[in-house]
Amino acid sequence: MTKVSDVLSCLESLAPAAWKESWDNVGLLCGHREKMVKKILVALDPFQEVIAEAIAEKADLLVTHHPLIFGAGLTALTDATQTGRNLLTLAEHGIAAINAHTNLDLAPWGVNQVLAQALGLEEITVPFPVGTNAAGAPVGLLHRGFVPQQSLEHFLLHVKQALGCPTLRYVDGGKPVRCVAVGGGACASELSQAAAMGCDTFVTADVKYNQFWDAQDLGIHLIDAGHFYTENPVVSVLADRLAAAFPQVSVSVSRQHRDCMKFF
Repeated sequence: MTKVSDVLSCLESLAPAAWKESWDNVGLLCGHREKMVKKILVALDPFQEVIAEAIAEKADLLVTHHPLIFGAGLTALTDATQTGRNLLTLAEHGIAAINAHTNLDLAPWGVNQVLAQALGLEEITVPFPVGTNAAGAPVGLLHRGFVPQQSLEHFLLHVKQALGCPTLRYVDGGKPVRCVAVGGGACASELSQAAAMGCDTFVTADVKYNQFWDAQDLGIHLIDAGHFYTENPVVSVLADRLAAAFPQVSVSVSRQHRDCMKFF
């Protein structure tokens, strides 16, 4: 039988916690390590509707990218906050929760590799690795790849269709699109690294006002495709990895989770 600790060990081998940022919170954040696991639900976020789905599906374990507990805000486990209510609900229903966050961003098969593949980039590399995994594959945040030379308008349409995002924010770098850097989620602070990689285009999310101006000054197309949409592609890959590692366990991807942001 598969235990929560077995799934935790599997994720540790795929995306070691040592790769996480110092401020991050990853691993088993709720539940018993020795709990038996027959069903796993995988989602980007451990939010209320996902937890309700896990209960309805009789899941034993919820595996997400974003952490259930984040930052220094949780000082008591009560129903006074949504985080507290989420934790209490999971505990009351005997559902454990594991996440892989910034360690999954860096993994060779993780968030940014999957994002690059989802956008159809070719010759994908990690120009500035911070290390390697056990197999010798480079570990790093930004991934770079190439597309056939095309107009920015054509590439913007491609990004919307490939990621299923309803809208994009962008700055026009004033050149064709050929060499693309990707950083799923809030990676716009890595703009200078994208420039150092020789990229004419950078796809990321959560871009600040001044970062758009910085991109324009650098002559780089900066595309904000949304945090959810740039990271969600990894969820199905994560589920596939777990299903392959634990064929006796039922692994499914959340059907309820979606971006909470709306556009008017």
